[in-house]
Amino acid sequence: MPGPVVDPVSSSPRQPTRADVVIVGGGIVGTATALELAERGHSVVLCEKGVIAGEQSSRNWGWVRLSRRDPREIDLMAASIRLWEGLAERIGADVGYRQCGILVPLHSPAFRRQNLDWLRYIENTQHRVSLIGNDRVRELVPDMHLDFDGALYSPTDGRAEPQKAAPAIARAAQARGAVILTGCAVRAIETTGGRVTGVTTERGTIAADAVVVAGGAWSRLLLRGVGVSLPQLKVLNSVLRTEPLDGGPETTVRGPGFSVRKRADGGYTVSTLASNVYDLTPDSFRFLPKFLPALRMEWASLKPRVGARFLQEWRDMRPPKPGQPSPFERTRILDPEPSVAMTDQAMARLSEAFPVFRAARVAQRWAGLIDVTPDAVPVISPVAGRPGLVVATGFSGHGFGLGPGAGRLTADLVTGASPVVDPLAFRLSRFSDGSKIVPLTGV
Repeated sequence: MPGPVVDPVSSSPRQPTRADVVIVGGGIVGTATALELAERGHSVVLCEKGVIAGEQSSRNWGWVRLSRRDPREIDLMAASIRLWEGLAERIGADVGYRQCGILVPLHSPAFRRQNLDWLRYIENTQHRVSLIGNDRVRELVPDMHLDFDGALYSPTDGRAEPQKAAPAIARAAQARGAVILTGCAVRAIETTGGRVTGVTTERGTIAADAVVVAGGAWSRLLLRGVGVSLPQLKVLNSVLRTEPLDGGPETTVRGPGFSVRKRADGGYTVSTLASNVYDLTPDSFRFLPKFLPALRMEWASLKPRVGARFLQEWRDMRPPKPGQPSPFERTRILDPEPSVAMTDQAMARLSEAFPVFRAARVAQRWAGLIDVTPDAVPVISPVAGRPGLVVATGFSGHGFGLGPGAGRLTADLVTGASPVVDPLAFRLSRFSDGSKIVPLTGV
């Protein structure tokens, strides 16, 4: 089943032979980085093997949230929200960003304790996330039929449209001089004496002083070619959207077994929270020690399986023979089959909580492969021993909301500017320097 239809971005007609920075990957982080660098006067080429936002940047839920964030992401998310607030004016395009608020009903004593524990991370800050009582919950969602004991509520959290955001940012970067190349796979990162010197694409070589790898689920494979080990696996999540529906909630809701947010077209994006498909691959065993704490914590929500992806990723790890296309050309867009059973389950739970959805018509279902790290925190980092190489990947399902802030931080690291937030928590070396890798529960 085809994925979401994204707004088109015209590819630049020619590939330059040189740029200050080459960005690999046309998702929201790559395009936001391109916009930042172009606005600072740098020559930028962004290479995307498929279309802008063709993979997870158009397939996510469309949430822009600070609530329930891993504490290591909170400062970056706060910076990102500030950028979202001015994004439409900055780029001259409406990407559907609205501060509609996000509500998390506390539907069990254990879940209530979990959320109260999270609130400690923002004590004595100005972040507007708080515990609200039942009367306020009923004001926000008067038609919700759930047993709850208060809720976590963040009025400045919101939503945007994934099929519009990264393309609009890419077009703004183009208007400021960035070269956007779609249908242009980067086959390899070029180095001399360990220093990055550019990239080789399917169309030829681009010399560059810096390369940013923002390739989402493909980053691990590309970095492997220059001897960089990125512990990254993929988890499949399925989503559906409804046709326009009157009477549904304006506030985004994370309920037991479902998530729901209103779309700009009047429909709703719906997904399950507790069921993700995990395809076993060669990297599953290669990185097992690093991922073991996370797997133990999340095993109940994972549906492991062995299938064609194991063989495909085994084949992708082998260097292509001369004259044959690279893995990045063989698969222009990852478009996995969605789980009808999981999305039906989410819709059933949603309809119990909001009876108006019993009349909703499903317009489309899709799935996406989420690139995850062992601690579910992204890597936004220079690479030791590879001067000029910066990685921005592994967003673990949190990348859409973080996108503008992550783009700014990545541009800061490329240019040596004062970083918008402390990048220590996002360093790649945390997976090899003996640091304790701790995924956080309940976010």
